[in-house]
Amino acid sequence: MGRSHLLILTAIGLAGLGGCRSSQVADARVGSSRAYRMGVDEYVNKMKAGWIGQMAGVGWGAPTEFKYKGVILPEDQMPPWEPQLVNQFRQDDLYVEMTFVRTLELYGFDVSIRQAGIDFANSGYPLWHANQAGRDNLRAGIAPPDSGHPRYNQHADDIDYQIESDFAGLIAPGMPDVVIALGEKFGRLMNYGDGLYGGQFVGGMYAAAFFEKDMVKIVEAGLQCIPKDSQYYQCIRDVLKCYKHYPDDWVKTWELIDGKYQLNPQYRRFSCSGPDGDFNIDAKINGAYIVMGLLYGRGDPNETIIIATRCGQDSDCNPSSAAGILFTTIGFEKLPEEFKTALDPTGKFSHTPYDFPTLVSVSEQLAREAVANGGGKVMADSEGKEYFVIPRSKPHPVPLEQCWDPKPASESRYTEEEMAQITAESGKDLSKDLGKFAPGWKVSRCGADMNPGLRQELRGRENVLVTHPLREDVACVLSRSLRLPAGRKSTLKLVVGHDARGDWDLIVKADGEPLLHKTIGPETTSLGWTEVAVDLLRFAGRTVKLELLNEPTGWHYEAAYWGGITIASQ
Repeated sequence: MGRSHLLILTAIGLAGLGGCRSSQVADARVGSSRAYRMGVDEYVNKMKAGWIGQMAGVGWGAPTEFKYKGVILPEDQMPPWEPQLVNQFRQDDLYVEMTFVRTLELYGFDVSIRQAGIDFANSGYPLWHANQAGRDNLRAGIAPPDSGHPRYNQHADDIDYQIESDFAGLIAPGMPDVVIALGEKFGRLMNYGDGLYGGQFVGGMYAAAFFEKDMVKIVEAGLQCIPKDSQYYQCIRDVLKCYKHYPDDWVKTWELIDGKYQLNPQYRRFSCSGPDGDFNIDAKINGAYIVMGLLYGRGDPNETIIIATRCGQDSDCNPSSAAGILFTTIGFEKLPEEFKTALDPTGKFSHTPYDFPTLVSVSEQLAREAVANGGGKVMADSEGKEYFVIPRSKPHPVPLEQCWDPKPASESRYTEEEMAQITAESGKDLSKDLGKFAPGWKVSRCGADMNPGLRQELRGRENVLVTHPLREDVACVLSRSLRLPAGRKSTLKLVVGHDARGDWDLIVKADGEPLLHKTIGPETTSLGWTEVAVDLLRFAGRTVKLELLNEPTGWHYEAAYWGGITIASQ
């Protein structure tokens, strides 16, 4: 951090040294009654606008995503808005959170975190960062909350649940504790600490936006949903302080936040790009950019999206959340026509059963359930018009966690019965190559390193299948279920080899029971190859699931070479 940044931070108290007086957290409640009252039609009007805001923000900002890292996007490089950009039906920043909406639709708010994990594990879309690591963990049997724990997820502080948390606030108007609870159920599939708090903060702002228009109060309401001792809370509080001192200069605020949360390694201790990388997908700095759009946009949809985008880094997700929150305060009917006239009501969100009208209908139904579960009521006036009565509640944040100093993992694992419900495969699809090499076998969790697939010739042998572990803690698995003949001895015969620069561990299992664990490397092979035989006699007359694991040994050239897989019976 440069000397000028240090001087300014010290002067206004952003370095945590108390140099700036700040107001107490504002009460986001409206009026003095003990319950909110909102017509169901008005709720739907605002909720629809929240979804539209997400679609518009991500569509407008998409061309700039991570093209401006640690720098402000120049004003003349901001792409123009075009009304058809609202039709974002193939955006992961939207359809991933709809997986969680679908889980709630199917199972209700009492769904277990383990079932939520199974549904997420079975999703078919590509993922990155915390989402990918979390889903890979789930598919490998690491059950939540460990799928998002820093021990197993090196991206746990990344932005992922923050991107996907909009749904939580949109179905929980005025109910911050519901938002927090949904984060505990869905956010922990992939995040922890600040990564989780980012989603609870954003969801809390949405929940407040149904009853509040003052953006400072909306931000304060979101802050009430997360631990005050967290770096995420500190980051957003710093933005509020900057806004107070520089209400007309968002660039100055950006520079101060960049100096502390981008350039100071103490605030990037679990950054997946390293503390010195310009690429910063941490939740807190991107959350700061959401808030900067909301504050400095001053209620203008265009300015809100433009500022959140120009801040850079994840510059499609951030304007998406900022616009979603702002649009919720405005309502669909009062939105500028340019954001809704081109909406295609028949467009289907990728990997979901939802078009826009269906999404709105399901969201309304979930909100009705949330209100009832939270002690509220759905009532009707003398004309039959329905309205929500929602008890006001003070948020109860979860205890402080930090990714760089985490609490012990719970060591939660899926049972065999639960694993049977996880049918999606992760990693590179080798099904066609494996079908030619060893018909009847399946492959899962094959990583893309070292160009896996079928080779005509490799290390002196013809017709060789190459696999690679998905990650340094996740093995690639070849599997097959078959019935072994009764009264006969069956033997699994393998010809396996290794890359000349490394080795790997071969593990053979039958119905989950390890039968063999052997390192395949220079000391156990001749000219790079060895033959392995595994006795299956005691499984005679049974249907057995065989698994061949290409297990990593240190993450160094761990491709497995398969020269032959046969089962002989005599």
